[in-house]
Amino acid sequence: MELTEQTILLQAPNPAAAENGRKLSKKGSFSALCKTQDKTVYWGECAGSGKNPYHVSIDWLNPDAPVCRCSCPSRQFPCKHALGLMFEQLAGKDFETAEIPQDIADKRSRQAARTAKKESGEPPKAKKTSSAAQKKKLSRQLEGLDMAEKMVNDLLTTGVGTLSGSSAQAYDKLAKDLGSCYLTGLQAAFTRMALAVRTIQQNSGQSDIAYTEALRILIYLRSVIKKSRTFLQTKLETDNFSSEDTVLFEALGGVWKLEDLHAVGAFREKARLMQLSFDVSYDEAKKEYIERGWWLDIDSGHIDQTLNFRPLKALKYVRGEDSRFDLLEIPTLYTYPGEGNRRIRWDSASSRPLTKEERAALPALARPDLATALKETKNQIKNTLLPKFLAVLLPIGQLGKVEDTLVLEDPEGTRIVLRDRPEDGASHASTDRLALLPERISPGSALFGLMFYDESDRSICLHPYSILTPSRIIRLQF
Repeated sequence: MELTEQTILLQAPNPAAAENGRKLSKKGSFSALCKTQDKTVYWGECAGSGKNPYHVSIDWLNPDAPVCRCSCPSRQFPCKHALGLMFEQLAGKDFETAEIPQDIADKRSRQAARTAKKESGEPPKAKKTSSAAQKKKLSRQLEGLDMAEKMVNDLLTTGVGTLSGSSAQAYDKLAKDLGSCYLTGLQAAFTRMALAVRTIQQNSGQSDIAYTEALRILIYLRSVIKKSRTFLQTKLETDNFSSEDTVLFEALGGVWKLEDLHAVGAFREKARLMQLSFDVSYDEAKKEYIERGWWLDIDSGHIDQTLNFRPLKALKYVRGEDSRFDLLEIPTLYTYPGEGNRRIRWDSASSRPLTKEERAALPALARPDLATALKETKNQIKNTLLPKFLAVLLPIGQLGKVEDTLVLEDPEGTRIVLRDRPEDGASHASTDRLALLPERISPGSALFGLMFYDESDRSICLHPYSILTPSRIIRLQF
């Protein structure tokens, strides 16, 4: 394995942790540096704030998922001491060859046993839960739905136009109540409603956008409440407390575990993915950053997404994601319920550079034409529980301006306007960057982006994220 600075940065939970690790290495905080004969395990001691040094080790048996251990009390993973040990390796420090310590050997054996169990194909065991506790939870959720439905119906009766006189605190209070009813999904929706109300009250210039957002949230809430009541009542009446392949589980605030996804058959084996784009956004309602990667399955051409949530209150403890440029080969890929660009996760993966032939074949995985993508997007927009956009890869016939409007024309001559999605904000603006490309994009390439409905002129547009040519991927975002 060739250790690079990029490898270390990808392991770090955040840039500050990596920089702190670098500083530990530079100021000579490490001692008693050792490594195994096969150079897969490195360990040493690092001076801390106390009189006794911390014992830190890194197991590189799987280079894509190194196992870092440290005796320090930090909740960051890997901690700055483990990252510092990586920088010691990168700097070419002298590591004495020695026998692996027994405690590390024992931990390595247990880790190997867990890995072997996963690779054996034996499904993970879902934790058993009390039937009485599940019934109590379902009943509490149904009570919460009643509260939410009353407020939604009251607002629909009086009209969205009365929002300017509404108190945002009422929505904040209901949001807190829904949290105690195990309805964190609806809790976030009402918090967003409160944000929209405040915008209407405080910023007249943004009131039209806020009214549109409030109406969208109301439609979403009405649909979720209606469908969820039937869903929860059926589970309660039939004593069915198992996980089910439905988007309602997450819409209500449920959190999927890999073993639950495995239990409902939401997985596939031996997937090969290439990242098309990566971006970061901030959710004001949940007070968290969302790191999103868009991934192309190079065997099927399907596009899915990864989502990494980093709450502000735990930002430094949750490992951040970053752009990936190599091909990922994933033994077991888990897929969340839903349609369109579904969320995906994996427990382990290996990476390698794309071959010249694989890279040249990527543009051919685009939709056959623009008309097909338009139809799929319209179908998704009609579903009140799904996002109001669809990530698509489209073939490029021509890319340029018609009068003052930037458009994409597919090989069949069908056109679509290229425009930044207003909801994404200035941080995601990328359409103007197309004019900065140093070369002309020739036919045989493809454009990846989000197809969405623009309320301003009631048209479906495309927000460009990246361009795939037979030789490279040109990212317009990160």
